[in-house]
Amino acid sequence: MSTVLDSADRPDGAPPAVVKAADVLAEATRTGVACPPVRDLFDGGGDLETAYAVQQLNVRRALDAGRRIVGRKIGLTSPAVQRQLGVDQPDFGALFADMAVPDGGEVPVGRLLQPKVEAEVALVLGRDLPDRECTVVDVLRAVDFALPALEIVDSRIAGWDISLVDTVADNASCGLYVLGGTPVPLTRVDLRAATMAMTRKGAIASEGTGAACLGSPLNAAVWLASALAERGDPLRAGDLVLTGALGPMTPATPGDVFEAHISELGSVRVTFAPEPEGEQR
Repeated sequence: MSTVLDSADRPDGAPPAVVKAADVLAEATRTGVACPPVRDLFDGGGDLETAYAVQQLNVRRALDAGRRIVGRKIGLTSPAVQRQLGVDQPDFGALFADMAVPDGGEVPVGRLLQPKVEAEVALVLGRDLPDRECTVVDVLRAVDFALPALEIVDSRIAGWDISLVDTVADNASCGLYVLGGTPVPLTRVDLRAATMAMTRKGAIASEGTGAACLGSPLNAAVWLASALAERGDPLRAGDLVLTGALGPMTPATPGDVFEAHISELGSVRVTFAPEPEGEQR
């Protein structure tokens, strides 16, 4: 069934270009065929608010289809990536329950279009964060525990030819995520000083520290809490927050095995199913 909305079903006030971009991204998800950059659908390449309008439209569609939001991810926390895209702030996307992969689980061939893996700190909240001017103290009080995480990012845009507008519209390039299974309270870990090493088939593929994530994953959580509260959609108790990559992301191919170790938090692992016999290249 096509995910394109009939005109009678389109939300009031959604500009045609926003609906078109949402339709294009939804169709790429449905068919597994990547699409051209959606920035080309907007005058002047679009702006951040237009991109978030596209994201929100497809999130609303997902909720209407019965999917469940369990938290948010933060992207573009690395200064190097920000400079590459010519932006001065992170972005965010919605995490759904059906994006979760068990620790040590397997990603089927074809589940994603063009996956890349990055290691992150995940935070799970025990309290709401409703204030527009959130502080580190607010976050420290609100976080119930931390976990090591792998985010498997994906892009519906062909060849990862993305600008900030493209990735925001595309739900911040969300794909899947994997969480470690041992909760760690923040009193037992210095997230800024935490070190990360991620292997691919046993060889080091990415390394980094908590300081690479906006100076600390806590700073990233502060930014997200403030941004969402400003939009009237604050973080709530029970929400999962993926705080952003601690090191470079690595492309994934069938048969790959990724494992990340984050000091004081532990390890997390995921495999990518090999291609079926007769389809291997």
